[in-house]
Amino acid sequence: MTLAELYARANALAGQRFADIAAAHQLKVPADLRRNKGWVGQLLETALGASAGSAQLQDFPQLGVELKTIPLDQRGEPLETTFVCTAPLTDIAQLSWEHSNVRNKLQCVLWVPIDGRRSVPLAERTVGSAFFWQPSAAEEAQLQADWQEHMDRIALGQVEQIQAQQGEVLQLRPKAAHGRVLTAAIGQHGQTIETLPRGFYLRKEFTRALLQRAFPLQAANAVE
Repeated sequence: MTLAELYARANALAGQRFADIAAAHQLKVPADLRRNKGWVGQLLETALGASAGSAQLQDFPQLGVELKTIPLDQRGEPLETTFVCTAPLTDIAQLSWEHSNVRNKLQCVLWVPIDGRRSVPLAERTVGSAFFWQPSAAEEAQLQADWQEHMDRIALGQVEQIQAQQGEVLQLRPKAAHGRVLTAAIGQHGQTIETLPRGFYLRKEFTRALLQRAFPLQAANAVE
């Protein structure tokens, strides 16, 4: 595929119900997202032909494009932060921003707004109008600064002291199905400890600004 074909295929989904997209691909719509949090993303990956799966690649590696959904409320406001990728907690001494998975994932994003209103049954919710985004120099500088701050703390053995309010646009938060899922990390004295896996997340304020730029009249236009 080309970028133009991907964009056309994404916009062909605009206004379609999740139920119709799922039926076209022989997929079952869950009753809700409480136990199926990633289902909408997987539905759109299937509909658009994403090939990376769970690999540490962009969803469309041949195009260098990552797919991200933004659930919106009735006013067109993002309902939640956006997961970017899991954070490395060991073997990070030689890791740089230029070779980080955060930068890799965010160098070109196909954003797909979706109806996130919990008052609407999941099957009846619809897909909005997609748009491409590449970070400006200022946005990349913000992302890099936050990434570096988080990684410095991880390297210093302070992973468990990192709070969700830290980072202007990029948060680091626990990313696990439950508290029994643990992974190795660097302790305060350089020893190996066990802690919850962590993930990088874009703040709602950041994605709201992207929506306002893509849909200048009103962000609510992103949901059909």
